[in-house]
Amino acid sequence: MADPGSDAQAMRAAIVAALPRLRRFCRGLTGHGEDGDDLMQSTVERALGRAHLFEAGTRVDAWMFRIARNLHIDAVRAGSRRGQQIDIEEIAETRGEDGRDLVENRSDLAAAQRALQTVPEDQRSAFLLVVVEGLSYREAAEVLEVPVGTIMSRLARARSRIDAAVGRSGGGLQ
Repeated sequence: MADPGSDAQAMRAAIVAALPRLRRFCRGLTGHGEDGDDLMQSTVERALGRAHLFEAGTRVDAWMFRIARNLHIDAVRAGSRRGQQIDIEEIAETRGEDGRDLVENRSDLAAAQRALQTVPEDQRSAFLLVVVEGLSYREAAEVLEVPVGTIMSRLARARSRIDAAVGRSGGGLQ
């Protein structure tokens, strides 16, 4: 029989390991650094309080992305969001040097930032999970609780909108 204390420690360690990715995702969802951090804190509190509901053998980060998305939807419905300013550069720096892959140069960065603000939330969530967080289509579909084909179409639409806004033709954001 597993030691409940070691299970709780392992869960806390997995949650801590997921924090950088969770922070990026939350900031991308909310469009505002402070709101994203608040969402991340609420997500961690919820995850710790409901750790007993976590299904062993699944990804902790995907579980936390789902919690964050659900909390975000609740907040939007309650009208508690402050704004839509998304700081792509801040998200890119949080990710590290690979975050620069999102855009080709600084002028594209501003255009991509404006474009991401206009992408509908369902498409933006798919984009953030697959492009920024690196989840597979299947994993993103599980987080968002939709079929894989829906993820593919949402991602294609999001990429198309962003590419059009930054003046690219044909799938610049992979």
